[in-house]
Amino acid sequence: MNTGSCIGISTMKPYCRVLLISYKRSSVFGFSPEKFNDVITNNLSKFHGRRSRCCKSQIVGYIPVIDSNRRAFSVSNSNLDQSRAFGTSCRVNQSKGGGGRRGRGVLVIPYVASDFRNHSTSVETHVNEQNFERIYIQGGLNVKPLVIERIETGHDVVKEEESTVEFNRSSVNIDNLTGLNEKKVERKVSEIEEEAWSLLRNAVVSYCGNPVGTVAANDPSDNQPLNYDQVFIRDFVPSALAFLLNGEGEIVKNFLLHTLQLQSWEKTVDCYSPGQGLMPASFKVRTVPLDGSNEAYEDVLDPDFGESAIGRVAPVDSGLWWIILLRAYGKITGDYALQERVDVQTGIRLVLNLCLTDGFDMFPSLLVTDGSCMIDRRMGIHGHPLEIQALFYSALRCSREMLIVNDGTKNLVAAINNRLSALSFHIREYYWVDIQKINEIYRYKTEEYSTDAINKFNIYPDQIPSWLVDWIPDKGGYLIGNLQPAHMDFRFFTLGNIWAIVSSLGSPQQNDGILSLIEDKWEDLVGQMPLKICYPALENDEWRIITGSDPKNTPWSYHNGGSWPTLLWQFTLACIKMGRPELAQKAVALAEKRLSVDQWPEYYDTRSGRFIGKQSRHFQTWTIAGFLTSKMLLENPAKASLLFWEEDYELLETCVCALSKTGRKKCSRVAARSHQILI
Repeated sequence: MNTGSCIGISTMKPYCRVLLISYKRSSVFGFSPEKFNDVITNNLSKFHGRRSRCCKSQIVGYIPVIDSNRRAFSVSNSNLDQSRAFGTSCRVNQSKGGGGRRGRGVLVIPYVASDFRNHSTSVETHVNEQNFERIYIQGGLNVKPLVIERIETGHDVVKEEESTVEFNRSSVNIDNLTGLNEKKVERKVSEIEEEAWSLLRNAVVSYCGNPVGTVAANDPSDNQPLNYDQVFIRDFVPSALAFLLNGEGEIVKNFLLHTLQLQSWEKTVDCYSPGQGLMPASFKVRTVPLDGSNEAYEDVLDPDFGESAIGRVAPVDSGLWWIILLRAYGKITGDYALQERVDVQTGIRLVLNLCLTDGFDMFPSLLVTDGSCMIDRRMGIHGHPLEIQALFYSALRCSREMLIVNDGTKNLVAAINNRLSALSFHIREYYWVDIQKINEIYRYKTEEYSTDAINKFNIYPDQIPSWLVDWIPDKGGYLIGNLQPAHMDFRFFTLGNIWAIVSSLGSPQQNDGILSLIEDKWEDLVGQMPLKICYPALENDEWRIITGSDPKNTPWSYHNGGSWPTLLWQFTLACIKMGRPELAQKAVALAEKRLSVDQWPEYYDTRSGRFIGKQSRHFQTWTIAGFLTSKMLLENPAKASLLFWEEDYELLETCVCALSKTGRKKCSRVAARSHQILI
């Protein structure tokens, strides 16, 4: 057996100083990818655990990241059949007196999808099969990474210091501007902001001695936390932005890398597996005895892909939010090296391939099931809900910015551009309603069979609800909640409309119209606590049929017309983008009067948002973080500009249908361009 050694040296300061690499065969990168994939596939059935942890298994692969100036060598080892994937570990020795010692945390990202070329062949060809970026180790559990603090090079010794972030629970950390190359600025905070910062820091979860996220809610009086004591990907986004805007990037970086480590790799409900690249809805840090010892403990990450959720629905939005947050981290901190890492690049590609895989659906929008996003219970949003389409569009735009274009990604980038073009046209043309469009639908002819049909989805005019006829204002409009054959969901969904503004999924004129409608219907959509998650609520027989008589989603409660303060930060971002910050200031002022007094609840009930939600958790973290992020965005609009997208006029000139060689008539772009406000 021939062996060599491998040392990876980075110009960054990663957690892992040095990693030893083991490979089966000798080739350009130390092994044969074909043999490697076969071994990984054959060993998948042996994985019974689901936690990311450490054990005494051998490390068999490492895909380094960090910098083009890195040097890497390889080690071969014939024991590949005992392969395990990477994980993170933290061991703690505890004495009888209860004292503990913090173990050294190691951040090593496992690779998910051993045979990348067998997925989403519609968007990627088999160019450069030996490409190092394609090697992705499937797994994510039972790993004991090796850390070496000192690297000997001749007579010199190189040693790196471990960097940690300190969380001051009593004040806002303005001095620690990790990764920001700008002058430190101190700002005064109000009493309620100081309270919010203290609560946010108390919600921080640590893994291996390092912060990795915030729990969903941290109510000390709650005896049944359910899954509110876990770190949710979607919930952590406002917390992450609050920390980033305050100059604290370490927790966000840790979160991004650890959630990447948890991308799907195992069976869930009834022996079916989630698509490769799926991010979990949440994860929990658990401390378990090490190797049966009563004195030594280790932290493990326990992810939930929906197998424990109500309804057992996998989260579609988690991976989209992860990509959006990854871009935000780079924009605010200036640390673009993170998104250039090979493991991170591969994680982006896995999420995209999961979303871009060809199926039976003919629309450019994503087809998803009910309960797969922020509205995670049955609410009649199955199909093509606006919220998912807006997040999908944002994630595509983020990915186009962050992906490194090479032979392995050029086809994926082309697919992204085509999908962006088709999706923007589809949403702008078919989801948009205003008084003119509703009047057009009111006069629709049905049963049209041709490529030139006006009523393309066979919408029956009787679907127009009676409430909408008098509710729609003369000025402004909005994007409907869903579109399927013979079905338009005319409800106003706040997150989807706001995020359409932020991402420029809507045209400039449509974006302005959405804010005009919110301003005109302020009492309905904002009331006494911003903002309604959707309007109007389902009531009576409609509530019983569509929600299944859900006792938590009763009319004007929870997802069914409840008011969610966490939507403040997204509303603020949209208002700043459209040059109307006064609307956001008005909404934030409403929330500021009540949130602290009401103990930062998750949501509010009743048509006007007067009552605290009947099952609302107190000290809800994303309520706290949403408020803080809104305040900081209003105080620093320049930072806000880093988080939204302007109109991309090149997309309007590209049509996927133009690439077709069939005799079908090309779809018209005239309607889409007519919505533009040319500057």
